[in-house]
Amino acid sequence: MPLLGQAPSPREVTGEGAGPAPAVGLLLGAGAFKLLLHLALAGRYGYFRDELYFLDCGRHLDWGYVDHAPMIGLVARLALLLGGSLPALRIFPAVAGALLVALTGLIAWRLGGGRFAQGLAALAVLVAPIYLAGDTILSMNAFEPLFWAGCVYVLIRIIETGNPRLWMVFGALAGLGLENKHSTAFFGIAVAAGLLVSPERRALLTAWPWLGAAVALAIFAPNLVWQARHGFPTLEDLGNVSRMGKNVVLGPAAFFLQQILILHPVLLPLWLGGLVHLFIGRRGRFRLLGWTYVVFLVLMFALKAKNYYLAPIYPMLFAAGGVALEAGLERLGATRGRVWPKAALAALIAAGGLPLAPIVLPILPPERYVAYEQSLGLTPPKTEVSHRGPLPQIFGDQFGWEELTKEVARIYVALTPEERSRTGIFANNYGEAGAIDLFGPRYGLPRAISAHQTYFFWGPGDFRGDILIVLQDTREGLEKWCASVEEAGVHHHPWGMEEENNPILVCRGLKSPLSEIWPRLKKWN
Repeated sequence: MPLLGQAPSPREVTGEGAGPAPAVGLLLGAGAFKLLLHLALAGRYGYFRDELYFLDCGRHLDWGYVDHAPMIGLVARLALLLGGSLPALRIFPAVAGALLVALTGLIAWRLGGGRFAQGLAALAVLVAPIYLAGDTILSMNAFEPLFWAGCVYVLIRIIETGNPRLWMVFGALAGLGLENKHSTAFFGIAVAAGLLVSPERRALLTAWPWLGAAVALAIFAPNLVWQARHGFPTLEDLGNVSRMGKNVVLGPAAFFLQQILILHPVLLPLWLGGLVHLFIGRRGRFRLLGWTYVVFLVLMFALKAKNYYLAPIYPMLFAAGGVALEAGLERLGATRGRVWPKAALAALIAAGGLPLAPIVLPILPPERYVAYEQSLGLTPPKTEVSHRGPLPQIFGDQFGWEELTKEVARIYVALTPEERSRTGIFANNYGEAGAIDLFGPRYGLPRAISAHQTYFFWGPGDFRGDILIVLQDTREGLEKWCASVEEAGVHHHPWGMEEENNPILVCRGLKSPLSEIWPRLKKWN
């Protein structure tokens, strides 16, 4: 296997000068394995709650949404053009994950690593639970590490070549990253801080980094304009989340411990060693990247971020760790004429990843998943306070959506034809609304009405009736809007999230037209 063979000499010529060669075949093979793994599991469970929402965003393409940047809506539209099936939806995160594997290996190459360093870095991304889990569903989190790794690659080339025009490429990637997820702004802040405390700060005296920032801003401008025109709803939404205490807040020790867990404990020496190497390896030539990680870590902890918000920055540490380990083995003479030390290290990482793979991939049936989780005594850490269920949220939120739609359809069909003409379906969260919109047409249901997140801007449409089938609400809460409220059914799925297991209510005799009370229904959280 190329990963386990002797690393080429640093004097090997690549065509650009002296240095190790890129292990193209190895990295393509590792990426292909990642791609095929996720495609094979794409339809194992069902649509994730957020995916249902993103599909509706794809049906309402715009330059912004209440709680996320616009790129995911475009990706969802492409998935709809491919049929909107689970494989069509999930091929995009699978491809992004495969590219990240290969790009991480290339970053190791640019940092001076040979075949072993490149392969080890790629293997780390393959094994890390946070990337295995994140690349199984369509979300911004699948693409964010790829944009950041691209930025890191360009930064390395700027340091290596001194070519200031590459700041324009950095700006373009950062701008696309912002259109994918707003947290890329904090990555940019961390890079800027790293520049200030590293030798590369002299670049700030030239126009090029500022031109790169201008490129990023220009690409991001349409979303900024949308935010301004709509009163900056994302900031309001984030404020609501903070006030409600929605997310799990961790202390310093717990926050760092969860970084170890989501990346896999067996990889701790690799990425921690990579961080050290960025500061001291090759006379600290790449300390800009080390400072970028440190500043970003401090920022995320100060902002009480979720544990996985740091995930996009770790591929560069895996790459640096692979380079440091390879160099250390060569200095010790441990690999001179011997393959087994490298083979043992690669096998240790691969073997360490196998037991956790069924915890973060949809491999097992739900009942076997629970039994396996209990046998390991390991539960994936929660990132939100309220979500509860027999399965972790990433899996639990893939169950029950079509069953919920069927129960709504049963209630809808039981109404008289005259009542159906006056009836809408009101969903109190975007998962329910997305499920009704995806599965509802096959059961003859109208599109969902919701005031949750961006659905609020889409409004009640042309609904003029006075009857609503209402999901996830209470009789007491509805009585102020309705002349009468009755329980017409109950949704319960044994593997879904507990908050979705609720009575389904029918509100008759709306006291005011829905269009009039709409502003008071806004739900941004």
